[in-house]
Amino acid sequence: MPDLLLDVSDLVTSFSTGEGDVTAVDHISFTLGNAEILGIVGESGSGKSVTALSLLKLVPSPQGRVKSGPILFYNGPENPLRLDMLSEPEMNRIRGRNLSMIFQEPMTSLNPVYTCGSQVTEVLRHHLGLTHKQARDKTLTLFEEVRLPRPAEIFSSFPHEISGGQKQRVMIAMAVACDPVLLIADEPTTALDVSVQKTILDLLRKLQASRGMSILFITHDLNLIRNFASRVLVMHRGRIAEQGTTEQIFSSPQHPYTRGLIACRPPAGTRLRHLDTIEEYTGQSSSGTRASAGNIITAEERAAVHRRIYSHDPVLVTESVSKVFRSAGGITQGRRTAYRALDQVSVQTFPGETLGIVGESGCGKTTLARVILQLIPASTGRILYKGTDITTLTPLKLKKLRKQVQIVFQDPYSSLNPRIMVGPAILEPMRVHHLYGNDRVRKEKVTELLVKVGLQEEHFYRYPHEFSGGQRQRICIARALAVDPELVILDEAVSALDVSVQAQVLNLLNDLRREFGLTYIFISHDLAVVKFMSDRIIVMKEGRIEETAEADELYNHPRKEYTRILLEASDLNLR
Repeated sequence: MPDLLLDVSDLVTSFSTGEGDVTAVDHISFTLGNAEILGIVGESGSGKSVTALSLLKLVPSPQGRVKSGPILFYNGPENPLRLDMLSEPEMNRIRGRNLSMIFQEPMTSLNPVYTCGSQVTEVLRHHLGLTHKQARDKTLTLFEEVRLPRPAEIFSSFPHEISGGQKQRVMIAMAVACDPVLLIADEPTTALDVSVQKTILDLLRKLQASRGMSILFITHDLNLIRNFASRVLVMHRGRIAEQGTTEQIFSSPQHPYTRGLIACRPPAGTRLRHLDTIEEYTGQSSSGTRASAGNIITAEERAAVHRRIYSHDPVLVTESVSKVFRSAGGITQGRRTAYRALDQVSVQTFPGETLGIVGESGCGKTTLARVILQLIPASTGRILYKGTDITTLTPLKLKKLRKQVQIVFQDPYSSLNPRIMVGPAILEPMRVHHLYGNDRVRKEKVTELLVKVGLQEEHFYRYPHEFSGGQRQRICIARALAVDPELVILDEAVSALDVSVQAQVLNLLNDLRREFGLTYIFISHDLAVVKFMSDRIIVMKEGRIEETAEADELYNHPRKEYTRILLEASDLNLR
């Protein structure tokens, strides 16, 4: 163990609610050494982020209350600071200077009315007393260090004018500006593509090595820190389930919850029918279903399924589809500009198939989905559904198409009306398409769907905010199935979910595909998930199709360099 930097003893954080006190962090103790990277892993609600906020005394008061034994911060040769005993002015002097934090969502962490550069210079001027010119020069140097393109241009840009990965780099530059000895990174890569994610992790590792700082890295994805952290602390329901070196945790996990977290991710080398879930580990003593021979899909089985699928005509064909977005121009924007989001995209989808589409943000995945659904019109090309060009349909005929082709969006909360109970929300499309005759029969169908997706009949009369993220996504899936569609587009439908909930939803989607004979277009930036779900995979780059192949063939023998880069970034074992 390196020399101690942080020693946390018996930390307890609770919140007052209308139903009484809720303990978010329940008597946890851990240490962090100098120049060490410690990973804290757990699902949403496990207490990992509240732990970080408690250390920095950022838990909202008076609802939140932090009780603890000593939290000792060894900053220099003098006696350690008792962080739990410091006043707010004293904490303000070391927050951002000695202790710093990268928050999960950079768009909400950066002030939208200030330029990116001014927000970093403010930190430097406040803590280091630099002049405006010194702070500007230092900020530009930091932007170069975190590998931001066009540092001077981004210095003068507002947060909404740069990409998600660039915003996260601005946050990192701000966090390390004053050379902190401890950097807390709270889910800094969750919303990013795998290639950007790898770049951010490499950047943090490089900064940690060059500056000798310690990092407390918080994530819900245990696999993410496999090659990043030296030690791992696994949290479950506010407590520490297990902690040890990274090698110990991955080679011989002791706690059932840890074993479940590891098993929830689709494996690289084996194709499974069913992903393990945490319940299968914490609810019984067995090691789950992964090792079961009956859970493994053989190459012969997969080949037989594909012969059946591809013996039919395609249900959906896009022919040389392009989409160009044009800006309106004006006084502030100058002349009109054009952005080609899709460029001559030709795709075939067969009945009963799951077609995976992968690529980085901005590659055109979601634009293709919206064009297929005719939510936005294509600029050129044809889209044939069962032989009919849907780009020429009248509004009435397009309404009928909506019944056959449905979509599940990435964010289930924004997809549901917060003022409408989930039962009526699922029933509404049945009424719009005049299905099942009357509302009594429709309600029966809704309750059947709720049970089918793993919910309960009494959930009919609850509002979206009363459900977890995974439950809300199940509701969105039930709503998509309410009109008995043939093709369902899943646009990053599991990207915002914890790996354990993700496994449950992926299993559900496969079960529903088999039961209802559905065809899926599965869009994601997570290549491991796409491989688990897909029969074929399309790789997109800058609006074009870079490569198309059977899923296992693409993973084992990628033809294009871009595909290999994506696979390496996702840390899969290529064979």
